[in-house]
Amino acid sequence: MDIKQLQALVIDALEDVKAQDIKVYDTTHLTSLFDRIAVASGTSNRQTKALASSVRDKVKENGGKIVSIEGETTGEWVLVDLGDMVVHIMQPAIRAYYRLEEIWGDKEVKFGAAKRVATAGKAEADAEPKKVSRHLTTASSPIEEIKQPARKTAAKKPVAKKAAKTPVGKTIKVASSKSATAAKKSTAKRATKSA
Repeated sequence: MDIKQLQALVIDALEDVKAQDIKVYDTTHLTSLFDRIAVASGTSNRQTKALASSVRDKVKENGGKIVSIEGETTGEWVLVDLGDMVVHIMQPAIRAYYRLEEIWGDKEVKFGAAKRVATAGKAEADAEPKKVSRHLTTASSPIEEIKQPARKTAAKKPVAKKAAKTPVGKTIKVASSKSATAAKKSTAKRATKSA
């Protein structure tokens, strides 16, 4: 099976079970162990397990080979090894912690090319397009068929992020408490009366 066909099958299998934030990276320049890596998120243990089984079933029914599947017992991070491609299905907290995109994410594969290979020669091109509800899509979703109506709005100004830590060497003024303010006033009154 061609790597582009395999990657298209994996993307379809992940989208069938509503995987979130699917990313595919070309890793041929980084390692000789595999050519592609896919990272996707599932919202629960049950969904990550379902995503892994969807990938496994779709690849098997199209003549592909499954080398191994790891992590199905817990479901927090399931790894599906397809030989030329490795699929990581993770819950969002685990994905944010390990940040695999930073390790493997030099060359992201665009979904448009992968989708063209999967649908070439199929009768699905003539069929009616799938309807996708807007509430299930995310900002980083690969679904581009949904067109938002044009709105006339003022340009938004970028929001400045607050610093998590106070820089060293800066003076911070803190309002004093009511009791400290009252104590200062009473000492000032005493000083003026005694003078």
